[in-house]
Amino acid sequence: MAWQFNSKQPVFKQIVSHIRADILNGVYQPEQQIPPVRTLALEAGVNPNTMQRALADLEAEGLLISRGTVGRFVTSDTQTLDKSRAEMRQETIERLISDAAARGITREELIAYLSSPPAASPPDNQTDN
Repeated sequence: MAWQFNSKQPVFKQIVSHIRADILNGVYQPEQQIPPVRTLALEAGVNPNTMQRALADLEAEGLLISRGTVGRFVTSDTQTLDKSRAEMRQETIERLISDAAARGITREELIAYLSSPPAASPPDNQTDN
C-alpha cells in the first residue's frame, strides 16, 4: 500500500521524515541494510528519483551510509542517532505547542493538561457469557 502524503510539503521531505522516524524508532536497526531504492519507491508509490533524493538527504544527515553496490545501511554512530532523536523530540514538542496555540490553548494550559493524571477510560461494552 502506498504511503500517505500531504500537499503541505514536498513529497521527498515527507519521505525523509518517514524513513528518519523508522530509523530512530528502531524499525531499522544500526548496521541494518535498508531496502533498495526501487523497492522503497514502489512501496511508497513514488518515482525512484524522488526516493533516491530522500535517501541522499538521509546520507547527508549521517543516518544512512552507502556501501557502494552493496546498498545503504543505517549508521551505527550512536552520537548521530542520539542527536537526531533529540531533534525529532524537539520538533514534536514545538509542533504540539504550535498546534495547541492555533486552537486557543495556552502553554500553561497545555502543561497543566500534560501534567495531570490520565482520565479514566470508559469501560468496555463487553458482556460475559
